[in-house]
Amino acid sequence: MAMHFSNEMSRLHRDIVAMCSKVEELINDAVRGLRNRSSTLAAELVIRDQEVNQLDVQIEEECLKILALYHPVANDLRRVAVVLKIIGELERVGDLAVNIAERSMGIAPYPDFMLPDRLDEMASESLSMLHSSIDAYLELDTEKAREVCKADDGVDSLNVELLNELRAQMSADPSLVEPGMHLFSCIRHIERVADHATNIAEDVVYMIEGEIIRHPHLRDSESE
Repeated sequence: MAMHFSNEMSRLHRDIVAMCSKVEELINDAVRGLRNRSSTLAAELVIRDQEVNQLDVQIEEECLKILALYHPVANDLRRVAVVLKIIGELERVGDLAVNIAERSMGIAPYPDFMLPDRLDEMASESLSMLHSSIDAYLELDTEKAREVCKADDGVDSLNVELLNELRAQMSADPSLVEPGMHLFSCIRHIERVADHATNIAEDVVYMIEGEIIRHPHLRDSESE
């Protein structure tokens, strides 16, 4: 039975890698479409996001089957529980890509509206965090998972910098308020990708060490 459980988990690992790859491509294409002022990308990404949703459902069903067949406990149960949480995070990242593409439609009619130079850097860093969080899960690497959590501070700083730059741009030219608000949402969506990566990394630490680290202030208060 242990061998069957191991085989089932290996299949889940492959499915998670495939799902992560799809959402990474979606975010990359959404940001590229934003930069290129695409007004048609949203419809395409909605269709591609359905593939992510299908994987979400497929993996969840596999997890429920594993729970019913093998009744895992302790570490094995945590592994299955974390898989269910990871696919939820990835599914929401796919939704963010669609949201970015939809906001791009509002920016497309303003070819002279300047996008921040560091927008691509923020997107790249967020996606790197997402990729590393999945690697940490596959490699059972809590050190890598904790590095992902630390990296979120850098993305948060970029988020503040870009939003401040955008506010200054809109204040200087009120005619740019409409595309500016669309870009405001895009920046926040990209920042949320990093948040989802952090959530996955925190779940990896829980899976391996049994420690819930997402609310450190609660642990501090309990130790007083």
